Amino acid sequence: MSLLTHVLACLFGIGSWVAINGMWVELPLIVPSIPEGWFLPSYLTIIIQMANIGPLFITLMHRFRPGVLDERPVIYTIVTVGVVATFLMAFLWNLRLTIGGGEHSAALLSLSFLLSVVDCTSSVTFLPFMMRLQPRYLTTYFIGEGLSGLVPALVALIQGVGVVHCKNASVNANFSMGNSSWGFDGELQAHYQPANFSAQGFFLFLSAMMMVCLGAFLLLNFHPAVAREHKSKGYIDDSQRVEKIDMSQAPNNETPEQRPMLDFPESPVIKQHSSFGKGTYSRTELAFIFVVLAWVNALTNAVLPSVQAYSCLPYGNQAYHLAATLSSVANPVACFIAMFVPIRSLVLMGVLTVTGTGFGAYIMAMAALSPCPLLVNHDLGPALIVITWVIFVLTLSYVKVIIGVILRDEGHSALVWCGAVVQLGSMLGALSMFPLVSVYRLFQSGDPCNTKCHK
Repeated sequence: MSLLTHVLACLFGIGSWVAINGMWVELPLIVPSIPEGWFLPSYLTIIIQMANIGPLFITLMHRFRPGVLDERPVIYTIVTVGVVATFLMAFLWNLRLTIGGGEHSAALLSLSFLLSVVDCTSSVTFLPFMMRLQPRYLTTYFIGEGLSGLVPALVALIQGVGVVHCKNASVNANFSMGNSSWGFDGELQAHYQPANFSAQGFFLFLSAMMMVCLGAFLLLNFHPAVAREHKSKGYIDDSQRVEKIDMSQAPNNETPEQRPMLDFPESPVIKQHSSFGKGTYSRTELAFIFVVLAWVNALTNAVLPSVQAYSCLPYGNQAYHLAATLSSVANPVACFIAMFVPIRSLVLMGVLTVTGTGFGAYIMAMAALSPCPLLVNHDLGPALIVITWVIFVLTLSYVKVIIGVILRDEGHSALVWCGAVVQLGSMLGALSMFPLVSVYRLFQSGDPCNTKCHK
């Protein structure tokens, strides 16, 4: 029955960000058919940050009215909204409305906002809900969260989104330029392959994934076998904890090996300690943990993804797709590793953060040098950028899981703050990169077929 709970926790985690991740990978197919064109990614960035009103409300409720808000009704609501919104998106995404004298994809943008609220709010509700289960299932949840990016990416690959074939432009040229024909002779043109199935089918798939998430959540709450895996019939916030030294001798206690990891249901008492959670870490250590959490999520969720195309496309379309796909695989792999190697050393966390940041700096440097990054005309260049992306995601994803495990041991409210800091870091990263990429246009695109750089 433990395996069933692991599977359900993973499926539950997949629903956390599958909708918005699906939106991003489907952009190449959507953009040509909407009036916003390639301004849509910029709009999506702003919409997602506006959707942080959801996690802000949840966090404030836990801060000022602790114990009042039960995350389960919130999860039922947001997942149901996700199911309905993705279903409607399948039929309304290309609907155009005239607003203010211009055409806009009102339905697409409105439904994108709803999906953003759903996914952003999941960060501060899904994690605290996992407190109801044994600690070992938290890592499984993180694997599912990692798969929320990989699964839609793989489906988009099957769909054929963004697949480019480079064809010789001189074949189609019906004119001669004499001695000046060098610019066209042998030049390649990018031809995008038609999708194997429509955007409607893809959004219906996303709706089905949200239904799977809802089903998994229902079973996590009500399946009799899973109920035996709950750490208790109820649970309390860490603000209601009491010392359990004497309780360890009680005959009806939980098993001894579980006791250090679990909170026991007690009658509410006034908080006796001003320290965070269970007081395991000092204020300095907690500040370090949360700064690292915000920094890592800013890099992995906003800063580097916003320049992925600039860093990879100069090396060719194959390098771009390999980097995107393998880095998506690296996320759940890191979570899987953390399941068996849950090292909680803050020193290791710092070392891995610095290491991942170093690889991220290389990616950012290649994006800044686009369309002529280092080794662009050498076979080592594409291999290096793909490996760099994989190691970058692998190291920082491991850091995120370890922080989640550490904060899970600190109690329910610690996981609420964990989700809030994740969203804060992602928001700051997105807001810092938006003007650089979309307003000041500091990065230049590379041509997937023609990158003319001096050797």
